[in-house]
Amino acid sequence: EVQFVESGGGLVQAGGSLRLSCAASGFTLDDYAIGWFRQAPGKEREGVSCIGHNDDRPYYADSVKGRFTISGDNAKNTVYLQMNSLKPEDTAVYYCYADGARGYWGQGTHVTVSA
Repeated sequence: EVQFVESGGGLVQAGGSLRLSCAASGFTLDDYAIGWFRQAPGKEREGVSCIGHNDDRPYYADSVKGRFTISGDNAKNTVYLQMNSLKPEDTAVYYCYADGARGYWGQGTHVTVSA
């Protein structure tokens, strides 16, 4: 069974940190490009960060550049989004996405940053 399970969201004060995880089963993340997206209430889903298959040059949206870091652990078949210096405007539901022969979305995890 293919699964792409997110964890790590929660409530944090401004300036704090969270690390989101997406654990894959039934497929190998190393074969996929990975993206993190977010959707704030009343807004469209937007791209936050992505990294291509065997690509060591990740992309970051300007709004998160210097604060967020995308990474992966092939041994654990898991990808991460480390989020530092969080701001209230980072509040959203965060989704991971694996792009390959098929696309897989995580179920989403809520991140709330209080002022």
